[in-house]
Amino acid sequence: MDSIQQEFPLESNLYYLNHAAVAPWPKRTADAIAQFAHENCTQGATHYPKWMRVEHVLRRQLKTLLNAASTDEIALQKNTSEGLSAIAYGIDWKQGDSIVITDQEFPSNRIVWESLANKGVRLITAKLDNDTPTDSIIQACDESTRLVSISSVQYGTGVRADLKQIGQHCNQHNILFCVDAIQSLGILPMDVQDIGCDFVVADAHKWMLGPEGIAVFYVKKSVINQLSLQQYGWHMIENPGNYDTQEWDVAKSARRFECGSPNMLGIHGFSASLSLLLEIGIDNVENMLQNKIDLLLELLRSKDGISILSPTEKDQRAGIVTFTSDKIDSVTLHQQLMKQNVICAYRGGGVRFSPHFYTPDGVLVNATKLIP
Repeated sequence: MDSIQQEFPLESNLYYLNHAAVAPWPKRTADAIAQFAHENCTQGATHYPKWMRVEHVLRRQLKTLLNAASTDEIALQKNTSEGLSAIAYGIDWKQGDSIVITDQEFPSNRIVWESLANKGVRLITAKLDNDTPTDSIIQACDESTRLVSISSVQYGTGVRADLKQIGQHCNQHNILFCVDAIQSLGILPMDVQDIGCDFVVADAHKWMLGPEGIAVFYVKKSVINQLSLQQYGWHMIENPGNYDTQEWDVAKSARRFECGSPNMLGIHGFSASLSLLLEIGIDNVENMLQNKIDLLLELLRSKDGISILSPTEKDQRAGIVTFTSDKIDSVTLHQQLMKQNVICAYRGGGVRFSPHFYTPDGVLVNATKLIP
């Protein structure tokens, strides 16, 4: 555990419980980015072939993390919204098609679908019940449903859906299935082949501990050709290194969704962060994090007037614990905690704590002591 703590040299007076927003980088990630910056400063792009090898490593890491069938199913995007937009404006919609989301989605997974109204696409919003979120999503589907797009874990209160059950329903009814995995990828195992999804999108900067500005976009091989392209450039063709030819074909792989030059700085940081998570093992990360959540729930329950808004059963939760206090309104409580260096968020109608697997127990103890 000491070696893990050395990867996170956070200031001792800081109680960082905001990984569901933006996570601190591991030391190895800061080192990788510093080394990349030093090479740029002193040697320019002399070692670009070496940088490209890091890009290939990142694609393999993401293939492992998702259990994708091939790196050909992995594209690198700027963020979740870009991946969702590639889906939304790549599908050949028909008048009367519908999309199912939930009433607890982050705006990224709502606005893009609302924007399709002028194409005659109807948005159906499933009202989530914390006890039966999966049933709510499935029951919202009907004969018009073309796509289900949901968060694996809801950002506000941490409600977790049964992705495999939803995937089975979608596959049985010829519905495309998209997962916004930004609140679970890196802390919960994900097997895209087992859950039967067609798309997965997730930024690096939350539970995967990477930098902002880079994201994974998984597209199942069998549906790659179902998405028409909205962006074109030198990088998304089959032979991107052949600059002189006037003939070109769209890349057969998911790289077709990467129109221009890659974010090499982000690639170096993302790969370094994933190397830590994959060394530890996502199953181990999940177990360690769940022990932190057990402790956090125990500490919160020991205080008078606290109500837990998040699911508390282990198979229904991830890394988010949102709560309220009957002694103080949540907006004011959040402001007070932030002034005392408890880094958290106001989300889902309450104060949201989101520790990670490495968070010291003392941080949880001291942070909860500051709640009135």
